[in-house]
Amino acid sequence: MREPKRTTPRHLRSAAGILVSAFCAGGVAVILLLILGYVVREGIGAISFDFVTQLPHPVGVPGGGVSNGIVGSGIIVGIAALMAIPIGALTGIYLTYFGRGTFAAIVRFLSDVLSGIPSIAIGLFAYTVLVAPLQHFSGFSASFAFAILMLPVIITTTESAIKGVSRELYEAALALGVSRHQAIMRVILPSARSGIITGIVLAIARVTGETAPLLFTAFGSQFWELNPNNPMAELSLQVFTYAISPYKSWHEQAWGGALILILIVFAMNLGARIILKPKFR
Repeated sequence: MREPKRTTPRHLRSAAGILVSAFCAGGVAVILLLILGYVVREGIGAISFDFVTQLPHPVGVPGGGVSNGIVGSGIIVGIAALMAIPIGALTGIYLTYFGRGTFAAIVRFLSDVLSGIPSIAIGLFAYTVLVAPLQHFSGFSASFAFAILMLPVIITTTESAIKGVSRELYEAALALGVSRHQAIMRVILPSARSGIITGIVLAIARVTGETAPLLFTAFGSQFWELNPNNPMAELSLQVFTYAISPYKSWHEQAWGGALILILIVFAMNLGARIILKPKFR
């Protein structure tokens, strides 16, 4: 007769580790759902067609919206993405295939340090470099600050995604007579596309809700402004301004703006998953 399997201390430790991990994961999920539920409860009442299509109204005038902030956010984040994506992706490629020695180690170290710098310090840097010399706030200076915040995320995820592609695939392309540039552009990058796009989406999602750099750069506006060389409205900055005001109507609009920000981030993540779905099959 076969003897029953004995429970060893190693099995007990493994089970305990699994239970603790599951408890922590469940706790994070519960906290996230509580936050989302509270924001939805407080902000759903402010969401309307007028809220997303009208300009802010003065205090005491009912109604108003955050349409200029939504458009301003798209312009500022879009310009930041145009600046950060090529630089970050090319840096990740360089570190993977060409970066060797001290210089590459310094670049990786500086990227790690940059990812830990507070966003308000990046805003002060953008103010010193662009706002103070030009003597005016602008949406472009906000894009510059956002691009700096996006860079370490894009660099790290691009390098990790490319390293996840089999090295033999790169060597096989070279063996067929393809140049290193063509092997990277036509073989490696398409294979690493899912990881790179995921990193870009994470970088955009990170800066979409940032507010501190905007206090020193975009500064905000109550009007339509499509020129990034001028002060611009931005949704997260409007949420901050409304939240610290003493007016109840502005508090309600702040919750509505926060809910829109969450929906934007959710839509970006969902869109990335839909685009990359054939890659996961």
